[in-house]
Amino acid sequence: MIVQRLALFDLDNTLVNLDEAFQMWAAEFADGYGLGREAVDWLLALDQAGYPHREVFFAKVRERFAFTESVEELWGRYRKRMPYLVRCRPEVMDGLSRLRASGWKVAIVTNGTADNQLGKIQRTGLAESVDAYALSGLEGIRKPDAGLFEIATRRCGMSLADGGWMVGDHLVADIGGGRAAGLRTVWIDRGTWPDQEHEADHVVTDVLQAMEILHAVR
Repeated sequence: MIVQRLALFDLDNTLVNLDEAFQMWAAEFADGYGLGREAVDWLLALDQAGYPHREVFFAKVRERFAFTESVEELWGRYRKRMPYLVRCRPEVMDGLSRLRASGWKVAIVTNGTADNQLGKIQRTGLAESVDAYALSGLEGIRKPDAGLFEIATRRCGMSLADGGWMVGDHLVADIGGGRAAGLRTVWIDRGTWPDQEHEADHVVTDVLQAMEILHAVR
C-alpha cells in the first residue's frame, strides 16, 4: 500500500525546543522575583518531575514562594512570554520547505492552550512554513484522540483513511495517538521514556533525522 505524502508534526520538543525556552523562562522568572539560582533549579526539577500541566505547576510555584498573584495570573504571564522564547532552528524550517517542495503536505498537531501554542507557531514563522495546524486549545480535542489528527489532515485536503506519518516526542500523545489514527510514526527519543516499550516505526533523536526518513519514503 502506498501511503500518501502527509507529514504531521508535534510542536514542543519536536519542531521547537521547549526545554531550552523553559530554562530561559525559569531564569527570567527567578531573576524578576529576586529568587536566586536555587529557585531556578527547583523550577526545572518541578518541570522534569512530571507537572506539564501548567495550572498544576503554577499552583505549586505559588505555594512554594508564597506569591500573592493568583495561579491564573502566573500561568497567564507564562503563556504570554513563552512564544517569545521558543525558536525553530533554520535547518528545521529548511527541512519543512524541502518536504513541501517534494510534494508533501505538512501540518502541526499540538496539545496546549490556544494563546500559547498559536503564539509559538506565529512568532517562529512556522505558520507560514506548514500547510495547516490543529491545536487542542482551539479544537477542544487533545491528542491522542484521533479527532485532532483528522482535523489537521482534512485541512491539508487529505483523508486519514489514506494514511500518512506522525512525528513527535510523546509516546502516548504522538506515537500511540498517531498509530490509533492509522498513521506511521517516527518517535523522537529525548531520553525521557527510558526502557519504555513502544511501537513506533522509526526512532530518532532529532526531527531532522525524521525528515530524512520521510524523504526516503517511496
